Amino acid sequence: MKPQRFLAAAGIGSRRMCERLILEQRVTVNGQTMTFNMDVQSDADVRVDGKPVHASDESIYLALHKPAGYISDRGIPHEKSALDLVSVPQRLFAVGRLDKDATGLLLLTNDGEMAFHVTHPRYEHEKEYRVLVSGRPSEDTLDQWRAGIILHGEKTAPAKVWLESNARTTTQETWVRVILHEGRKRQVKRVARQLGHPVKQLIRVRIGAIQLGDLKPGEWRRLSAGEVDGLKATPPTQQPAMYFSDETPAQ
Repeated sequence: MKPQRFLAAAGIGSRRMCERLILEQRVTVNGQTMTFNMDVQSDADVRVDGKPVHASDESIYLALHKPAGYISDRGIPHEKSALDLVSVPQRLFAVGRLDKDATGLLLLTNDGEMAFHVTHPRYEHEKEYRVLVSGRPSEDTLDQWRAGIILHGEKTAPAKVWLESNARTTTQETWVRVILHEGRKRQVKRVARQLGHPVKQLIRVRIGAIQLGDLKPGEWRRLSAGEVDGLKATPPTQQPAMYFSDETPAQ
């Protein structure tokens, strides 16, 4: 088994995270530093930072409604982790992240290949958010958001953005829908703030075809085989569409 595949099967993290651990020489196989050209057997003594890890034969795929106040993964002492809300024997990791104060759909798995498909922008899996922002963005502001703005010297990819017509809105705050293909760190919050409408609340409602649905905060479910196959698939290239200030994107 390829080293990064072994680590991903052990629930260490996404393929990119596993590759980084190997590059940083933090992984050993039977006492030797792991390298990319190794063939790792299922019964090998594999350790990350000196701690033994074991590849699982069963891949697990869960959808969780992450509540506010929980970090998405582990690694920060004394912080509550969303991973502690699920009860399965396998070691899981979060596919992507939601900030501690953000809520909504979070995928958990021990399959690094699936995580790579979901998080890499070339596979074009959409992430959809309901976002409560301060004030009421004008149509010109929404057009800027749709077209992309410069963040730290690099322009964001085109996004689908529209105002929710059936949600509570005032001059002080407005609900906005945002759909992204890319996922830079805190991208929605940073773009909204730069456009003059800081985020007050953020809820992720969809990843690809996986909907948050009626899951209540803290609840989780297993994904169906069809849902998993959809996440692993490579969607056809899509052209960005223009969206207007209505609940439903224009076709």
